[in-house]
Amino acid sequence: MRSLALVANDIRMSIIDEVHSAKSGHPGGSLSIADILAYLYFKEMKIDPKNPRDPDRDRFVLSKGHCSPAMYAVLAHRGYFPVEDLKGFRSTASYLQGHPDMKGTPGVDMSSGSLGQGISVACGMALAAKLTGKSYRVYAMLGDGETEEGEVWEAAMFAAHYKLDNLTAFVDLNGLQIDGATADVIGPEPHDKKFEAFGWNVLSIDAHDFTQIEAAVNTAKEYKGKPTVILAHSTKGKGVSFMENNAAWHGSAPNDEQYEQAMNDLKAVRAAI
Repeated sequence: MRSLALVANDIRMSIIDEVHSAKSGHPGGSLSIADILAYLYFKEMKIDPKNPRDPDRDRFVLSKGHCSPAMYAVLAHRGYFPVEDLKGFRSTASYLQGHPDMKGTPGVDMSSGSLGQGISVACGMALAAKLTGKSYRVYAMLGDGETEEGEVWEAAMFAAHYKLDNLTAFVDLNGLQIDGATADVIGPEPHDKKFEAFGWNVLSIDAHDFTQIEAAVNTAKEYKGKPTVILAHSTKGKGVSFMENNAAWHGSAPNDEQYEQAMNDLKAVRAAI
């Protein structure tokens, strides 16, 4: 798993580059999902960067679309577009806008941003595969704060009703959202019992352990008759000391001094891998 850890570290460094260059963005929740994205894009999903619209490809929907820095970073490092283009994040001349745009960005399967909508579209993709006899799988990434949205649970009912066992949803359980701890804002827990009640197969993992990520994804592929949700317990701001478990970094960009510290932190992590 060392190669995946190195990829995830590259993704995190690119996330910091993006938000620092733009002087805006959402680093905290982007850093927390880097390991899962590295696993999906570099080991699991059937994709071809040279043919991003292959009708038989696996799909990924970033339902928490504000974490686009992570999405763009993994796509760039996977070869969908030049890594150098990440420096243009959120600039008016760039195709890498604050929320993913499927029409303008290679590799983006769903334009997202409004919370709750991505998982609904992922359900539609999975049902389309069932109806057309396609074997592709659909993956979606939600934020734990996002599960406060009613539309998420409408989608959960839909997925269970249509037995979308080709759909795997991740919930990034970092415990924080823009206004603070999720437990203090509305408190969407317990996710496991809620998804079970809605008819899903429920798994729980450490979001930063590649062995656990792999085991959960494989279990989801083998499970028949129900969609699977993987509750991924993560650290918001993972890898950057002053961002970890700090809600202030949900949607803030580092200044020059903080940028240097963040990159030094990530270089230290890389040296230890």
